[in-house]
Amino acid sequence: MGSHHHPRVSVPIFSLSARRDYYDILGITRSADESQIKRAYRKLALKYHPDKAEASGLDPQDAETKFAEISHAYEILSDTDKRRTYDRYGEDGLKQMGNGGGRGGGRDASSGFASFFGGGGFRFNFGGFGGDDEDEEPTQKKGESVVFDLHVSLKDFYQGASINVVRDKRVIKPAKGKRQCNCQMKLVTKQLGPGMIQQFTQQVCDECDNVKFVREEEIIALHVEKGMRDGQTLSYMEEGEPVVDGFPGDLQVCLHQIPHPVFRRDRSDLHMDATITLLDALTGFRKTILHLDDRFVRFENDSPVTRPGQVIKIPGEGMPVEGRDNVKGDLFVHIVVEFPRSLDHQQQDLARLMLNSASVH
Repeated sequence: MGSHHHPRVSVPIFSLSARRDYYDILGITRSADESQIKRAYRKLALKYHPDKAEASGLDPQDAETKFAEISHAYEILSDTDKRRTYDRYGEDGLKQMGNGGGRGGGRDASSGFASFFGGGGFRFNFGGFGGDDEDEEPTQKKGESVVFDLHVSLKDFYQGASINVVRDKRVIKPAKGKRQCNCQMKLVTKQLGPGMIQQFTQQVCDECDNVKFVREEEIIALHVEKGMRDGQTLSYMEEGEPVVDGFPGDLQVCLHQIPHPVFRRDRSDLHMDATITLLDALTGFRKTILHLDDRFVRFENDSPVTRPGQVIKIPGEGMPVEGRDNVKGDLFVHIVVEFPRSLDHQQQDLARLMLNSASVH
């Protein structure tokens, strides 16, 4: 995990379980401080705000839903008491506090956005100053992003999973002495006259306590949502390489599907091969398969003849569609007919009789 390139490492899988939480919504860890929470919210709110969604190529309805989710997560995690209750008791604890822990509870998302960016009377201009995260903090350094591969089973993509990985990361610790710095840049607004203002950045310190880099092991929970795909990337803000007098880079986890012995995935559909006997092919059959969630699924063909290569479609038994509850693709079963290696004379005569009879009728 050097500071001059994007390292890629393999990570061990330790545990499974899956539930999306407020920290995951903002792309931060449970140890995130107040400034990290604010920066994560600001970045996501700018991206998904309904006024900017169409220009960014996002579906307005999806953006509105995502924006409300982000705003609600920020409302909880930016409040010390609510965050403490959520950490200990989850959403049920928030509901008992009367804070509406579920989706859509609490204050209006747009009013939270307005107050975050300057109050109810503030009109945010996405096309001008402040519409870009880098424009707001033009002099702030940012560390390198860390990228690694995570190999995920098809079952985890089907059911969703929270995967704990152990990461060896570089962190900044206090050290003896002082050093020259340029760590705090503040946006200052100055009134020049009636209707005239000037905005500029100003350094507010030039000497800080000394620091050093050390390596620490950290367990981080990576959340794989139902329906995610091979090659998709999970991003966690400020979990990458640290930098002195700046913000850490981001952590990017590239998901790679482990090949499954039975199922093949094609977007939201699943495909599999099923072998039947020649007798089944000539007389019809019923079979069951063990699905990825350990359910038994039945498929059949009651028609007189099943052709080799025939495909049987089972609606709604494919992969979940990410972000859409209870919506799945289809499962396609490709039939393979197993022919006998040989037939004795009696079996050959019986086969001729059956086929001749079938052709007559």
